[in-house]
Amino acid sequence: MEVRKGYVEHIVFRNKDNGYTVFQLVSEGEELTCVGTFLMLAEGDFVQVNGTLKTHPLYGEQLSVQQLIPTMPEDEGAVERYLGSGAIKGIKAALASRIVRRFKGDTIRIMEEEPERLSEIKGISERKAREIGEQMEEKKELRQVMIFLTRYGISMSLAAKIYQKYGQRTYQVLKENPYRLADDISGVGFRTADEIAERIGIHSDSDYRIRSGLLYVLLQISMEGHTCLPRELLLERAAELLRVEEPAIEVQMMNLCMDRKLVIKEIAGKNMVYYSRYFYMERNTACMLHDLNLECSMEEALIEKKLQKVETDSRISLDKMQRRAVVEAVKNGLLIITGGPGTGKTTTINAIIRYFETEEMEILLAAPTGRAAKRMTEATGYEAVTIHRLLELSGDPSGEREHASFERNEENPLEADVIIIDEMSMVDIFLMHSLLRAVSVGTRLILVGDINQLPSVGPGCVLKDLIYGGAYHVVMLEKIFRQASESDIIVNAHKINRGEPVILDNKSKDFFFLKRQDPNLILRVVLSLVQDKLPRYVNARPFDIQVLTPMRKGALGVEHLNEVLQRYLNPPSEDKREKETARGLLREGDKVMQIKNNYQIEWEARNRYQILMEKGTGIFNGDMGIVKNIDLSAETVDVLFDDYRMVTYGFGQLEELELAYAVTIHKSQGSEYPAVVIPLLSGPRMLLNRNLLYTAVTRARSCVTLVGSDQTFEMMIQNASEQERYSGLREQIREVEG
Repeated sequence: MEVRKGYVEHIVFRNKDNGYTVFQLVSEGEELTCVGTFLMLAEGDFVQVNGTLKTHPLYGEQLSVQQLIPTMPEDEGAVERYLGSGAIKGIKAALASRIVRRFKGDTIRIMEEEPERLSEIKGISERKAREIGEQMEEKKELRQVMIFLTRYGISMSLAAKIYQKYGQRTYQVLKENPYRLADDISGVGFRTADEIAERIGIHSDSDYRIRSGLLYVLLQISMEGHTCLPRELLLERAAELLRVEEPAIEVQMMNLCMDRKLVIKEIAGKNMVYYSRYFYMERNTACMLHDLNLECSMEEALIEKKLQKVETDSRISLDKMQRRAVVEAVKNGLLIITGGPGTGKTTTINAIIRYFETEEMEILLAAPTGRAAKRMTEATGYEAVTIHRLLELSGDPSGEREHASFERNEENPLEADVIIIDEMSMVDIFLMHSLLRAVSVGTRLILVGDINQLPSVGPGCVLKDLIYGGAYHVVMLEKIFRQASESDIIVNAHKINRGEPVILDNKSKDFFFLKRQDPNLILRVVLSLVQDKLPRYVNARPFDIQVLTPMRKGALGVEHLNEVLQRYLNPPSEDKREKETARGLLREGDKVMQIKNNYQIEWEARNRYQILMEKGTGIFNGDMGIVKNIDLSAETVDVLFDDYRMVTYGFGQLEELELAYAVTIHKSQGSEYPAVVIPLLSGPRMLLNRNLLYTAVTRARSCVTLVGSDQTFEMMIQNASEQERYSGLREQIREVEG
């Protein structure tokens, strides 16, 4: 590790988005180029840098900085240079010279401890002296805080965030309640705060610690898909995390309820504990749905007559339930349409659109993901967008760091007569709540989805709760249409859903099962299918063929499959730059996926002539793209997503990306691929269930190939158990509806 002290002579380059900076450090009379990520650095600053010397092929010797600590100049010449650099507002070179001539080696001490003495110098008033003193105090505080925080392994950028948040109160906050960091600052979790608290000497049974631990558990369970947790289970998980007896946790749970941070509600005979915002989100969702659930007094005979004309003019032929869906859409402010593949959901949506078009109504279409929205556009001929774009994502979380902020809300509602949302199984409680806030009473809201798909990645099981709440009009489409019945993908998907055996004789044109028992052999078969056989069979590129697997770990898990597939589908070469990340190696040309919602990241969409067509913010969990460029000097990676959005990531953001040659079945929700390959061997029974298999099979448009154990396949069909999701929306709906 190289350690250098000096001053920042010149900032050569700074990326304002991620803080990546190149600067010239003068140390012991020599210039050294330093690179790293710094949020708070100015020309003239004295610093100590710790890092590794590297030789860049273009820019020569550089110090890659791992740690930067603000310091102060040590001799009179350095002090004068520092003060004259502009580091202290109101002091220029001439004044800096006068200050140092007057106070000599004592200059810094006097400016920090006795700033009023600066008024002894011509050109400095008492007021200006106080202002200079305040600046010196702030810089001293920052220096001490940075040293303090970096000692605990906190990165420089995070330390700067902490100081920006608390300023001179940083020490006080850290010593009194470091767990505030977990609540207030993005990037600091409970475990980091707990580590700091332990080093500071805060007791393990501290009230602050227990309260923070409880909130942390409830935050974690939301990432598992729950909006609440049974009281006993919460106490158990908190005790395991905190290593504290349950009675002490129970006391703080009640205190948090008194502070309105938690809500305890009885649901189905169990005391369920909520983070209060989740409780009110469910409550408000139920209330807003109630307000939208209006009935229109229009006569059915008249609706039927108009519908017949729509069918004739549009050459659409509807069955009984599809007709029922259109009628209900006209008669009700809120309608839910559900059905599996091949049951005519798209035809029904098209008929609804054409009907409302004849009434000259304004119609908006949306889906949770870019891929699903694109499919909706192709199927209807009507522009569909993501729900985030429909609601006009602001890119500013307004303090709600884990959730989005939208321009469209109750004060600025969507201007439409009819709103149709597809792929509702993917919509979590946060997105549902945000959507409803932007829908005016009197607007028809039509929600379409497959109840048998996996639930949303985010918390809640919104579609199921809406259907089983029993308060709203629901049309279930069950008939498989002739064209769809010719597809074994659709026929077998319905068999899987009903728990019926599937014939694996490989006489099908679009559904194959290759029996293999050895993991290495399965890998070879998967590779051969993706690289060679399937692209020709379905007329697609190898990159369009998607490998879906139930698991992350193991020989047939996402991580190992991606390593193997990357090696063969995008092998290394001299003209492809690479970057090692915490999640593995990224290479130019790689297929990648965004694995968390980032509401603030900026994107640009350009046409083939590179003319800018659109700009916006937000890339979401499950979005897929290709790595187009890795810039090792600027420490950035450019990714082109499916819908032509180009995003530039700083190296510090690469934890949000992972290889996507293979993805988990959960991550494939809402997507459709020309062909899918599903390796199946063994794994936890909880994961290998009917619901998961059904979702995987229905992701394919033209061909499904399963490779592995037929016993595992049959076991999954028979395993109807799903991982329980704790949600109170269903109960809230019943209460609101009375």
